[in-house]
Amino acid sequence: MYEWAPMHLVGAGDADAAVNFGLEHPGYADGIAGLLHAIRAAATASTPEAGDDRVKLVLPAPGAVTGLPANTDFSRAALNAGQAVIVGSSGNAGIGVVPVVEGPDVLRWTVYSIVVPEHGHRDQGLGEAEYEMREAVRGAADALAQMQSLPTRTLDTDPRTRIAALIADAARHRYPAEMSDRAFRVLESADRVAAILTVAAGSAPSEAPTASAAAAREELVRPLWAAVRTARTIAVATSIEAAMHSA
Repeated sequence: MYEWAPMHLVGAGDADAAVNFGLEHPGYADGIAGLLHAIRAAATASTPEAGDDRVKLVLPAPGAVTGLPANTDFSRAALNAGQAVIVGSSGNAGIGVVPVVEGPDVLRWTVYSIVVPEHGHRDQGLGEAEYEMREAVRGAADALAQMQSLPTRTLDTDPRTRIAALIADAARHRYPAEMSDRAFRVLESADRVAAILTVAAGSAPSEAPTASAAAAREELVRPLWAAVRTARTIAVATSIEAAMHSA
């Protein structure tokens, strides 16, 4: 985890999490041990049903909050961060963990006590996710070309250079040995699509010339970002499942 950030701060988002797992509240403590203890405790607190993911990555976005418990501090924090991890069996007490990057050297983790929502079963497998990512790469490239064709400010660097830099940054982290080659390819493709879309957003005018143009621009990229989130969650879920089965 040092590759993510040299310093990790861990604290509870509510009094229950503080008491149950011995975490700071309010405030945060340096070190990852408290977080790992909370994850292990929540993951083993109850026996999951077949097909139920005990550890689940969620990547919420405005209008796409599936998998989050309704109207909770955890859900609001997860939506603001755009990412979270839910640990525990569906319908039972568990935890929600929200990471927030604070500068280049600090990652702050907040642990919330929650009732784990019904996860449901994954509608897609890795094969479908891999196919959709291949399509999304083409769609993202088209989006970049369309946005660059609009009147905009002069860019300091070539888009390809910025895309390559974002992909290289995403590739810094190591993946577990249990991860399949297909899951790795899905994550690599998702990183590529995300990089292209990020650069495309920077290449577009900050304000679209008309309301209809702004709506068209949003309509162009929304399904691509949704595909990225779906692919990442599927790849992570299948890798966690494989790791747990091999343990």
